[in-house]
Amino acid sequence: MGAADLVSLGWNERWQTLWGDEAPDDSAPGRVIRHDGVAALVALASGTGHVALSGAVGPVTVGDWVAVEGAGDDGIGESARVGAVLTRSSLLERRDPSVNSAQLLAANVDRVVMVCGADRPLRHGRIQRGAALAWEAGAVPAVVVTKADLTDDMESLLEEVRTADPGLDVLATSAVTHVGIDDLAGLIGHGTVVFIGESGAGKSSLVNALAGEQVAVARNVRSGDAKGRHTTTTRQLHVLPTGGCVIDSPGIREMGIWATSDSVDAAFGDIGDLAAHCRFNDCAHGTEPGCAVMAAVADGTLDADRLASWRSLREEAAAAQLRNDPRARKQAGKRFGKMAREAQKYRQGR
Repeated sequence: MGAADLVSLGWNERWQTLWGDEAPDDSAPGRVIRHDGVAALVALASGTGHVALSGAVGPVTVGDWVAVEGAGDDGIGESARVGAVLTRSSLLERRDPSVNSAQLLAANVDRVVMVCGADRPLRHGRIQRGAALAWEAGAVPAVVVTKADLTDDMESLLEEVRTADPGLDVLATSAVTHVGIDDLAGLIGHGTVVFIGESGAGKSSLVNALAGEQVAVARNVRSGDAKGRHTTTTRQLHVLPTGGCVIDSPGIREMGIWATSDSVDAAFGDIGDLAAHCRFNDCAHGTEPGCAVMAAVADGTLDADRLASWRSLREEAAAAQLRNDPRARKQAGKRFGKMAREAQKYRQGR
């Protein structure tokens, strides 16, 4: 790879400034293209190769900008290792259902694109979860409905998303007919996006359509249930000829919330706009008088299911925050203990 390729990978003045402050001496900048367990596939100006990872630098994920020690002008040597991870501009995470902690999905992305197939029902709960995770990451969420060639009523599907999930950019695409591919390339621009969605939704086919060649393996889905076969088994970053980078990812079955309540609120901006007109600043949008949110539900302006989703995700985010914050867990335990003691005194005094 030539030196100009770092720019195509997203290198800019921000990273150059951080490099002067955070990179060890005698190291070279590179971007993580793929994570392979104890090593990462990293693209440097001198070439692309596997670099050993060290626990001392913390977890590394696709999209990270790293300082590689032991990389020469002629490529990456066997002794090369990651010496530092530059401070991220964004970090997409989800709750790992297997260990109940954060799982890193992608770093330094500008947009999180939720890919939904027109050959299956739209799952607005997944879209809302993805939007909350995107805002928490520090990225902007968007929705792409793929396989426009398989439906005669794509506009209705797009309107369904716009109605159920207002405020999101929504595009229709087809990797077969290339409908919407130029629009998607324009949305990506010279930034970095990550595609997330169910297996078989068409993420890898979109990557190939954007690249103009087959850079990601894509297979047909099962005709019975439109499910894929996890063709993509690891997240990988691809540079697009039109500019920008896209991170393809395996199908995600669960979009566990690993976010704050504020990020959930950002994903439900319409509810926040309504709440600004409630009589009380601390309105819980239940039985309080003068609640603009409940009034909107009553007159049909706000769907009751959307309000229920907001409540549910806020509760899940609060639970995740307790698990992730020892101090918050301790405070919650104290509050619970105080309530238990007061309840016991009440029972004894009866």
